[in-house]
Amino acid sequence: MSEQAEKRRPHVTVIHNPAAGLSNGRRLTRFASGLIKIGITFAIRPTAACGDAEMIAAGIAADETDVLAIAGGDGTINEVINGLSPLSPPLALLPLGTANVLAAELGVPRRPERLARSLITGRIKRVCLPRANGRRFVMMAGVGFDAHVVAAVDPALKRLAGKAAYVASFAAMLRRFTFPGYDVTVDGRHYRAASVVVANGRFYGGRFSCAPNARLDEPDLHVCLFLRPGRRAALAYGLSLLRGRLDRRDDVLIVRGRCVCIDGIAGEPVQLDGDIAACLPLCIEATEETARFLAPPPAGRPARIQRPATVIPSMRTVGESVP
Repeated sequence: MSEQAEKRRPHVTVIHNPAAGLSNGRRLTRFASGLIKIGITFAIRPTAACGDAEMIAAGIAADETDVLAIAGGDGTINEVINGLSPLSPPLALLPLGTANVLAAELGVPRRPERLARSLITGRIKRVCLPRANGRRFVMMAGVGFDAHVVAAVDPALKRLAGKAAYVASFAAMLRRFTFPGYDVTVDGRHYRAASVVVANGRFYGGRFSCAPNARLDEPDLHVCLFLRPGRRAALAYGLSLLRGRLDRRDDVLIVRGRCVCIDGIAGEPVQLDGDIAACLPLCIEATEETARFLAPPPAGRPARIQRPATVIPSMRTVGESVP
């Protein structure tokens, strides 16, 4: 690297969703202050409507910025990954959402100041990007009771009360959902289920484990089939999730595969990474597309802080194949 390149300070572009989560503006301000303290320049690109984050990400290349930071929740992340190209810079997360599932999976620091420093001390984590009806997702796709709960969440209540909005929607859906059932095909094998969650990672709804053996850097999908319909079953599944025992139930089947087709009532909602983003019928495919996210150093091995200029030039993102 030339002396001129080594003296260059890295530049971060922050895609900020002002509508995500609680204490949004305060956390963003603390993150920006942390960047200033360690000599990293930045520009903030706020979103104003659904689809803005995808559009902004699509217009940013690695020769314009060193890191693309996502200041929002899992839905904002989903938009950004759908705007990525092989020329996009690596990604960092400032978790401002309600559940922040991907941030939990990557071990992203909660304190904005620590997060700012991780842009220097962090490592690159390769994350596989499956597609649902052609749209990329990171953590999960949900069909059935799960998707209807997400669809019924009041956005205003979610903004004010966070996860309590999902609890309210869950209770309302227990009274209304009819559990029509779904035909699921995984790599040619047929199943019948009351609800389905297709997991790309371990966590669901925060730090709760839905598919404990799923790994973000492996292309295999883990299909969680909830076999029993009805209100009592849905309540039992929810309690088992909270207790960390969901995968131990006899009426929950977890199947690994690369191609998942789900059929039911046409037009029923499908949630991707916590937002409704597709509908039935659904085809989900593992792909060899990957994105690169900045994650903290491995536990017990703190990284030595380097000069900001040496951090990012070698990073690449979507378009690489999984070995």
